[in-house]
This record gives sequence, C-alpha cells and structure tokens, in this order.
Amino acid sequence: MPFFSVVIPLYNKENFIANTIENVLQQSFQDFEIVIVDDGSTDNSFAIAQSFNDHRIKIYQQQNSGPSTARNKGIELSESNYIALLDADDVWQRNHLEELHKSISTYPNGALFCNAYQLKLQQNFTHNATYNLQNLRDIQIVKDYFSASIIHPLAWTSAVAFNKSDFWDLGGFDTKIPSGQDIDLWIKFGLNKTIVFNPAYTACYDKTVPASLSKKHIREVKYQFLNRYKNNDDKLPGFKQFLDINRYAIAIQCKYYNDDDLLRLIKKDIHPSSLTRKQRFLLKSPAFLVKLLKKAHTFLIKKNIYLTAFR
Repeated sequence: MPFFSVVIPLYNKENFIANTIENVLQQSFQDFEIVIVDDGSTDNSFAIAQSFNDHRIKIYQQQNSGPSTARNKGIELSESNYIALLDADDVWQRNHLEELHKSISTYPNGALFCNAYQLKLQQNFTHNATYNLQNLRDIQIVKDYFSASIIHPLAWTSAVAFNKSDFWDLGGFDTKIPSGQDIDLWIKFGLNKTIVFNPAYTACYDKTVPASLSKKHIREVKYQFLNRYKNNDDKLPGFKQFLDINRYAIAIQCKYYNDDDLLRLIKKDIHPSSLTRKQRFLLKSPAFLVKLLKKAHTFLIKKNIYLTAFR
C-alpha cells in the first residue's frame, strides 16, 4: 500500500494537467499513488492524463458534479491512509510530500497536516503566506487553528494532507454547499481534530486565476455557510475572530461590487474588536474609496509590492 494517495480533481485543465502530473512524479518522496477523477471535462484533459504510462496513476471519470464530489470520489477510491490533495493548476516544490511525511512521522496522531505555501500574485512575483504563530521554525501541533489563520489560512487545499479516517469521520467535503467546501472542512478539522503545521514553503497558490466572488450568489452562499457556525464561535478563542475576518473579506467584496443589501447584513455580524484598525477603516469607507484602493493595490503588485489589510 502506498504511503500517500495524491487526489487530483480534473476539469478542463488541458493546459496544466501534464505539468501537474509531472510535478507529482518528480517528488523526492516516491511512495505514492496518483488518483485522478475527471469531472466531465469537455477538452483534452482526460486524454492527456491517460497518455502517462505509470502504474501508480489511476484515472476515473464521472459526470460533471463539481470538484468536491470529485475529491470525495478520489478519496473513496484511494488505497492509502493519508491523502494529499492537488488541484490540476497548482504547483508543488519537489520536497512537498517529503515534508508532509516528516510531519506525519513527527506527530503520527495528527489529523490534518499543513505545509506553508506561497501566493503567486503575478507571473514573476510570489509572496510567502503569513501565519499568526510565534514559532515559525519547527514542525508543531497548532492548538488554535483559527488564531493561527487570521492573516492567511493555515490550510490551503493543495498544501495539506490528512488521515483518511479522520476525513470521513468529519463527513468529507460537504457537496450540499455550492461554494467554500474546503473552508468548511478546515473549520471542522480545526474544531474537532489535531492540526500539525510544517513551516516549509512547499506549494504555490496561483492568485492570478480570476476569483468567483464577483458573482453575487457566491458571496451569499459563503456568508450563509459562515453563519452555520454562529453557535460554536466560543469553542476556541480565535474562532469568532476567524469568522469575522472571513465576513469582512466578503463585506469588502460587497462594497466593490455595490452589493449593499448583503453588506448591511454582514456588517451586523462583525464585531469591530475582531478587525485591525485598517480593516475597520475600510469597512466604514465609501465604495469609491475601496475601488480606488483596489486599483492602487493592483498597481503595487505589478511593481512587486504586496500590501494587505489582514495584518
């Protein structure tokens, strides 16, 4: 039985999937299988994946049902006790699985294992994600996932591995949620399981891909699913602040896209003490100023300067 099952949901990624598979095959830690679930691709993604001649690669097809359904199916069909997720357009460093294996060997009773990751902000500009932790040198158990995640989330889908039995114990990815299934799962891990963090930066999150928060219904869905946890926001010291930070992010999107009705609802749920001074200022600012600052933010990124209101 391989140590890791690398589960890759695939939908219309013909320009990326070959590099993604090669990325896994070139890992320094080689004890793995690759489970690809094609989610009804209409381009050449499936054929490209099939062209690889390696016994460790298993490819399945399903009707288009969304990435979380594809991930659940891939995990169900996997052989390993430990699952590493990778989206078809994300990138791992060569030592990614090796570092996850170190974390599991160091804390075998852990449930969710998170490697540090970078943010690709433009073609030639990446920035290290920032975590609210005092110790950024050692592999460690994180006692409060939510406090650690108020700047950048500790868990990002293509930078984690988890114990398969813990995953199913939490119900897997909730396919009834149209958006934010990954955030929902990490919240469940954070509330109920042991989280291990490895400060090695081994994955890259491509932020140049257009986000879906420009769509009104996506913002509404994310707001509603955050409210599912209202009655649990006192379980850990940082959980209320974590929820408010995520509400704040949606609120700023509402300002940018003139979604005033949802903005009024969200602002009622945000406690000002959860936010930084910069965040409180932006939340009170008129929409035109938020849009102007967004343009300035984009301009600075083009100059390889990254500023954020999350710290």
